[in-house]
This record gives sequence, C-alpha cells and structure tokens, in this order.
Amino acid sequence: MNYDPLFHPYPAYRTSQFATKGVVATSQALAAQAGLDILKKGGNAIDAAIATAAALTVVEPCSNGIGGDAFALVWVKDQLYGLNASGPAPKGISIEALKARGYSQVPDLGPIPITVPGAPSAWAALSKRFGKLSLKETLQPAITLAEEGFAVSAVVASAWKESYDRYKNSPQNGEFDEWFKVFSVSGEQKPPQAGQIWSSPDHAATLRAIAETDGEVFYRGELAERIASHIQSLGGYLSVEDLQDYQAEWVDPIKTNYRGYDVWEIPPNGQGLVALLALQLLNQYESHTPGTVESYHRQIEAMKLAFADGQHYITDYRNLNIAVEELLSEDYAAERFKLIGETASLPKHGEPKAGGTVYLATADDEGNMVSFIQSNYMKFGSGVVIPNTGIALQNRGKDFSLNEHDANVLAPGKKTYHTIIPGFLTKDNQAVGPFGVMGGIMQPQGHVQVIMNTIDYDLHPQAAIDAPRWQWIGGKTVLVEPQFPAAIAQALARKGHDIKYALDSSTFGRGQIIWRNHELSSYIAGTDSRADGVVAAW
Repeated sequence: MNYDPLFHPYPAYRTSQFATKGVVATSQALAAQAGLDILKKGGNAIDAAIATAAALTVVEPCSNGIGGDAFALVWVKDQLYGLNASGPAPKGISIEALKARGYSQVPDLGPIPITVPGAPSAWAALSKRFGKLSLKETLQPAITLAEEGFAVSAVVASAWKESYDRYKNSPQNGEFDEWFKVFSVSGEQKPPQAGQIWSSPDHAATLRAIAETDGEVFYRGELAERIASHIQSLGGYLSVEDLQDYQAEWVDPIKTNYRGYDVWEIPPNGQGLVALLALQLLNQYESHTPGTVESYHRQIEAMKLAFADGQHYITDYRNLNIAVEELLSEDYAAERFKLIGETASLPKHGEPKAGGTVYLATADDEGNMVSFIQSNYMKFGSGVVIPNTGIALQNRGKDFSLNEHDANVLAPGKKTYHTIIPGFLTKDNQAVGPFGVMGGIMQPQGHVQVIMNTIDYDLHPQAAIDAPRWQWIGGKTVLVEPQFPAAIAQALARKGHDIKYALDSSTFGRGQIIWRNHELSSYIAGTDSRADGVVAAW
C-alpha cells in the first residue's frame, strides 16, 4: 500500500458518540484512551483530564508540553471553577534590556520569549483540590507512553515536520540542538513519519519526578535549577526565583447569556472575553437563519468588533485599565451593535465607561465535567529543550508588545494576552457541558461558531464541530475552509469581505464538545475530524 494519510477527498462525516459512565474527547486517540483508563480505575473527570493532558504532552508534542501553560473550567457539585495556569514573564526581563540587545519586538524563537510554564502546576492544583486518585496514578499512562513509545498519528506527524523545517532553517547558536536530539527519530536527523515509533525516556523520567513530588520538583527542586540554568546559559531571563514564586491561580469564570444559555470563559489574561463580546452583539438579533449570507456576515462583523476591543484591552488582570463588567455590559453591547452594517467594516476598539494548542473535555458518572486546554504556543514553542529532561519550553512571551502605550506591554512578572481558552455551557444553573476549539486567534471565533451551531442551528455536537469554518485574519480579510460553500463566499465578497480559500483546514482549529442530557442521564460528544482524535466513551 502506498497512501497519503492526510489525503481524504470526501466530506467528513461522523456521528456523535453517547456514554453514561464517562467520556473523554480530545485530538489524539491514545490520549483519550489514557483518560478513559483512569476513569475505569476509579478516577473522576478531573483525574481523567489530568491523565489526558499529560498524555498529550507525549503523543502531540507539536502542540503542547510540560513546558507550556494551561487553563481549566471545572464543574463539580453544581458549581463552576476556573483555573488560570498561565505563567508570567521573568522578573529580570524588561523593554530596556531587549532594546539594548537590538530587539524592536519580542522574538518568536529561542530563550527570550520563554515565560514561566504553568501546566505542571495546573495538574497538581486540579489533583489536590478535586482528584480522587494520586498524581502518581494519573500520570502513569503518559509515563508508559513516553517510555515504551507510540506510533505517531497523521496530523501530528505533519505539524512535527513543519516545526522541524522551521528550526532547521532558522538562525541559531545551538539553542535548538537539544530539540533535534529529542524530537528526531532515534539515530536519524529527521522527524518521525506517520506510523513511525517515537519515544522519550527523558520525558518519562520528568513526568515521574513531577508525579512523585506533586509538581514541586518542577518549580522548587533540582529540576527547576536545571531549567533556569540552561535558559540563562542561552541568554534568556527565566530564573530559579521565577519558578519558585509561581503557582496556578483559581479564578472566577466570566459569562454572558446567549438565548437563555450561559456561556462561560476564563477572565483575562485569556481571550475568552472576545468570544463573549461577539456573542453579546449577535444576541441583539432576534434570530439567525442557518447557512445564510446574513448570518455569516453578522458573525464576521461581530467578531471583528470583539477582537478590536479584546486586542486593545486584554492583558494581565492586574493591569487591566477597564473592568470586564463594563465591557460585558448590555449598554456597551447595544452601542457597539450599531456599528454592524450591511457591508464589511474596519472597526476600532470602543470606549466603555470606566468601571499549535490541545483541548480536551471529560465527564464522569457523578456529573463532574472538565474543559481543559494546554499549549506550548506556535507548535513546539521556543525550540528550547532542557537537556536530558524532554521539556520543550513555550514562547508565550512573543505576544508581549514593546510599545509602552499598549495594554499588553512587556513588564517583569506580568502575564501576557493569552490565546488558549476553555469554554463551558450551562442553562438554568445546570451544566450542559464543556466545549473548546484550539488554534491561536481562531479560538474565540471557533467558540462563537460552535455555540451558534448548537443553540441557533440545533446541530448535535459532531455536526456543530464538522461544519465548515471561517476565520477573520485582519482588516476585511476572511479565510474560509476548502469545503466552505462557494455561493456564500461569493455573496460575502459582494458585501465587501475579502474572501480567501485555504488549501487545507490546519489553521481552523480542532474542537471537542461534551453535552449532558439530564433527562436521559447520558452524555453526547463530538471530536474534530480536522485532527487525529476520538471520543473515548464508557
């Protein structure tokens, strides 16, 4: 047989999956199975989420890792909790220091954009507060995958090669040497192909150390010293003190009501606020007819207005110059709504009154549910890997501005505008369930589209995910998927939108949904056909 595992000439079609005892949905099949194994061993949805997240650092390292950030929305005993496990900039970095080194913006790669990783702290915090099993038990499936190896899946292999080529063609002074050592096929200087076995004993050893110390070794132990020492040897700023001072934060989720449903997001520094702002604008209309030019036009215009505000105001919550409540007020939404016309616009932010990622969803038979997202940013992140640990570090600091007048300006110890966002849906104070769409600025756009597909268009989870997506990418330009209806695209162009067709779906995000049917005492779930994932149901 001689086939391309990414060539699929037919429209995607999957049915939603049903379960009663538990369900895990994510973008890689082995990670979903890891979570399901934990459920079957007596763990709850929180334990399953941790196990799945840790497994994803192994089986989808091109999107996330031990050295990345995480966010979670957790439904336990009729209450929703938020966890912000994004890390701040090092205390030793500054605009002046970077400009003195000749930088006009924060670089994409290398040691400088590395911020404090939050993912291990997220796992520990979730396990300590809500888990039924120990961290040793929940991380064991990931440890086994890293030690024994696994057959690399198709979409993962494609993204892996993209990163390989990028690092290979980037100017470097040895900062990527360990990456090539760890993430090449054993004995070869090339990335693994789809179906090829890859393993990382060092990654396994690091996960085991994290498990045995409930994450402490990563931030306040020998491992923390190795991380800081290597970064500083390459000219970076992250220090042992930065790691020692870090801890994931429990936060109050924010929401807006959309047609009787409460849509929940993590507050800033996350960009979930953008999705809520767009939904508030779209809620001003009495209804939206599925598949019409008017519906798509409204969504695009609302999203542009929401991003204009989000990109102007969102940063570390300690540095916000406007209250979230003001941005989400009904009066402000009504004023912004007036800006949506019949043709494409170039909106600016308003002035309210002062006042490469993985996503997973889990649920169990007790009604607990988790919406969890984790990322290294820009696929593998910075390209810096700590020797003999398997830890690839994120480059989240890339999103900081060096313009002192910007809300998201770089500052020591500050958290940047963050793209990764988990979502959750409730109605009448009952959980409907977790949802999410990963992929940079596509994420709030994906959230809006799957929520409208669900609430306005009455689509089941799998159909809501599989529907062709659009993505506003700046100005009046809108990128649409290859399968997006041509007649709609042409009609949008006549309204002034600069419509461009993508050659593939790699930039349109990959989502998961789990909804709870309280009347039937069961779950219904979908997973994105744009990735390698499955719904693992029990």
